[in-house]
Amino acid sequence: MSELLSVCVFCGASPGVQPAYGEAADRFGALLAEAGIRLVYGGGNVGLMGRVADAVMTNGGEAVGVIPRFLMEREVGHRALTELHIVDSMHERKAMMAKLSDGFAILPGGIGTLEEMFEVWTWRQLGLHPKPCVAFNVAGYYDRLRDFLDHMVVEGFLQPGHREALCLADTPEDLLAALRQGPEPQRPNGLAKT
Repeated sequence: MSELLSVCVFCGASPGVQPAYGEAADRFGALLAEAGIRLVYGGGNVGLMGRVADAVMTNGGEAVGVIPRFLMEREVGHRALTELHIVDSMHERKAMMAKLSDGFAILPGGIGTLEEMFEVWTWRQLGLHPKPCVAFNVAGYYDRLRDFLDHMVVEGFLQPGHREALCLADTPEDLLAALRQGPEPQRPNGLAKT
């Protein structure tokens, strides 16, 4: 894999109920800044989105937001970023975020976060990009998803090799390491864990 210059982060516009979610977003944002890796994300200043962007900026890093016009006010677009792109649609948002990024980190979030994760993971399965996709399993947030993906493989709807293309990491440091490592080798025993 080529050098990791930019990471796209998908995460909630809500903070979640556990303090661990925000703390993890803060730490990962700081790690990106310390490593000189540019953040690309959904452009909001609320929830985990705002926390990871603030952590990047506070630690001297670069943060690029991409937000649709209709969400600019609803998600309260972040006005203190290195760059803020206002686009016309969710499709444009996701396409621009993917184009600007060398890998995808998925922090806890709601259905929008899951939709973004599944889309870029599907694109990888279809061979549209080779970029790493890593879910940050903060406080076991994605444990049940891992179980369901096991079930999909058992039931014949997901090939083990395609499942391996989504990796799970339990700490900010492991998340960054997995993104830098790039695609996991295929293994028959299920979802990779760093």
